[in-house]
Amino acid sequence: MSSVGVFMWSALGLIVGVTVLSIFRDIVTHFIDDFKYRVKSRQPLSAKHRSILNKYSAYYKLLSTADRALFERRVQRFMFAKRFISRGVGPITDEMRVLISASAIQLTFGLTEIYLSNFDKILVYPNSYYSHITKKYHLGEVNPRAGIIILSWKSFVDGYADPTDSLNVGIHEMAHAIHFENRILNEEYDFLDIELMELLKQITAREIWNIRNLDGHFLRDYAATNAYEFFAVSLEYFFEQPVQFKQEIPDLYELLVRLLNQDPIRIYKLAS
Repeated sequence: MSSVGVFMWSALGLIVGVTVLSIFRDIVTHFIDDFKYRVKSRQPLSAKHRSILNKYSAYYKLLSTADRALFERRVQRFMFAKRFISRGVGPITDEMRVLISASAIQLTFGLTEIYLSNFDKILVYPNSYYSHITKKYHLGEVNPRAGIIILSWKSFVDGYADPTDSLNVGIHEMAHAIHFENRILNEEYDFLDIELMELLKQITAREIWNIRNLDGHFLRDYAATNAYEFFAVSLEYFFEQPVQFKQEIPDLYELLVRLLNQDPIRIYKLAS
């Protein structure tokens, strides 16, 4: 064999060796990360993280002692299943991890354990951000193809600062994530009741028409953008103005109670 041939075979062997080593490293890293997740996700929520829920989560504070323990366990699992990535907001804080996780668990708390497994990355911006996909500024966004949930931290905090204005970016974006997760073929596929989802389509079409053609609708105009935005906006009102929601659109409210298997009026102990 010529020296050129020897060189080529040596180079090929080196490339194969490096490739195999890289694949092996990725496999080992995956198993290490998975092991860390399994260990951390099964640990109880720390006292520091629990104090954050007690201080900032009105929903959590209204739960029974038993439900609080369950909520904490789900927050812990969600928190360690996601990569929180700063986009100019500085270091990701414990408050960010805990409260963003809690916003997801709040929406899914009445269901079997749902952790939005398709979405493994949560990007946190300080304020509104420019999306190169839509060519617009956003307060939040969900990208199911990339497995990403994006949030403006300021808007997220503002959403929970006033719990009755039905403007909540956390609830809104997690509602989108739930809507997408239900349709993605993974271990959490099809967790929302099929018959209720079909009924939701009918009510959505009716109410979008009402918003577009009648004055003074209970839901804000943005809900009429499409079925996805209607669902997200509806959940903002569902959790922040449940009594008025039930009075204004009773069949939609009762459907959401059944779909999510929880009733904010009962949780908040409000008079309907």
